[in-house]
Amino acid sequence: MGRPKKREIYDDFDPVLTDLPEAARWREWMGCVEAVIFAAQSPVPRDALARVVGSSCNLDDLISDIREDLRARPYELVFVAGGYQLRTKRRFAPAIRAASGHGLRDAGAPELTPTEILAVTAIAYLQPATRSDLSRLAGREISRDVIGALKRHGLIDGALRAPEPGAPFAYVTTRKFLEVFGLASLRELPEIERLEEEGLLETRAEGDLNEVFGVGEEDFEEHWE
Repeated sequence: MGRPKKREIYDDFDPVLTDLPEAARWREWMGCVEAVIFAAQSPVPRDALARVVGSSCNLDDLISDIREDLRARPYELVFVAGGYQLRTKRRFAPAIRAASGHGLRDAGAPELTPTEILAVTAIAYLQPATRSDLSRLAGREISRDVIGALKRHGLIDGALRAPEPGAPFAYVTTRKFLEVFGLASLRELPEIERLEEEGLLETRAEGDLNEVFGVGEEDFEEHWE
């Protein structure tokens, strides 16, 4: 007997739940959506959640009710990187760190040096940006080791080539970058026009740039999934 096709495996799932009374249907939809988000390794886009509820379900209201249910829990439902994700609340970060030696999955942000923080933040604003662009901004060379570390952490991607002599790689941030910083999209970055008007993008002081961009090593440690 051959293995059932994937479509056949899910044929018994009924997102409409017509056999349930209205109140029970709503609670079941809440459970389905929360279960999908809980099981996912990355933020779940809205269209994926819409497939597990009936067409008559108001997904926004449903998510609002889930968030209300979680208000007293140590984790919350957030919208990051174009999808929904369950993350522990920041005040529980010390407890998670204290227990990290007992096999807990470390889903927080990677440890970055101040130079790496400067580079990835600058890429977020200037992307696509070459290593030369970053070096000019910093007032000193940004090494290949810095770029390599950011790529290993999955925060940037260098799939583009800049239209200039030598065709150097031009780097952009990734979806993982949005997850680490807790951003729904790059639109949530502070307006670059404001930084330009204040002359802050021309500074050569790394500490000043970190303050302007609103990031530091402690900010990465506070983001827990």
